[in-house]
Amino acid sequence: MPRHGRREVMGLRATRFRSLTLPAQILMVVGIGAHCSSAQNAADVAAGKRQFTQTCGFCHGPDGRGASGPDLIRSPLVSHDVNGNLIGEVVHNGRPDKGMPAFQLSDDQIKEIAAFLHAEAKLAASVTQRTPSEYPLEKLLVGNAEAGKAYFNGAGKCTECHSTSGDLAHVASKYKPFDLQTRIVFPSGIKPTVTVTERSGKTFSGQQVYSDEFLISLRDAQGWIHSWPRGSVKVEIRDPLAAHEKLLTAYTDQNIHDLFAYLETLK
Repeated sequence: MPRHGRREVMGLRATRFRSLTLPAQILMVVGIGAHCSSAQNAADVAAGKRQFTQTCGFCHGPDGRGASGPDLIRSPLVSHDVNGNLIGEVVHNGRPDKGMPAFQLSDDQIKEIAAFLHAEAKLAASVTQRTPSEYPLEKLLVGNAEAGKAYFNGAGKCTECHSTSGDLAHVASKYKPFDLQTRIVFPSGIKPTVTVTERSGKTFSGQQVYSDEFLISLRDAQGWIHSWPRGSVKVEIRDPLAAHEKLLTAYTDQNIHDLFAYLETLK
């Protein structure tokens, strides 16, 4: 295109932009900025995936969902991380007691790995959210209620914490079938409580805020949050859902179907 023709076109574009109202101009600029930001994030995720596969994939799997090392997508550390601030500390220091070496990656590489892990975590969460709660009961009710009752009162040891005349009375009327089945495997709503004893003997108790191999945090009765390096204090955690976590490796799919069939009789 001749130079004068290009100037005419550019001038025409500028004139058209100036002719827009101020709100429209702002929306156009914001839209361009959002597009650039989205493109940059996608580039960071792609670069982070390559770096993660090369550095971390052998132990944590190529998608971060675990192999010989733990699942990082559902890790509390990843969920609390912001732009690699927590992930970077672990990468740079390693976890010698867990067999993880330190990696001297740059800040940009850490941020890219963090972007990849956060994108995978968001994807995993969105899949869960798309599962319909209005799932037909007849498609879920494939277990045996009598077998479920026997498991509830016997091998499942459910009666150590629950009662069909107490907390589970009329439970089938309180939850939709899909939600009830989900709560059997993934119960929620009750947070662990923590008691921390310092070397001086002073104790703190409250609701757990955060916990991993390096850090323990709690919120006391007055609402104050206290944190300690895990190795410097004695920690006692009381988790009401611990028994459910143990069952994850114990019961079978049939046990779950039978338990659900039994609980559905508790109208």
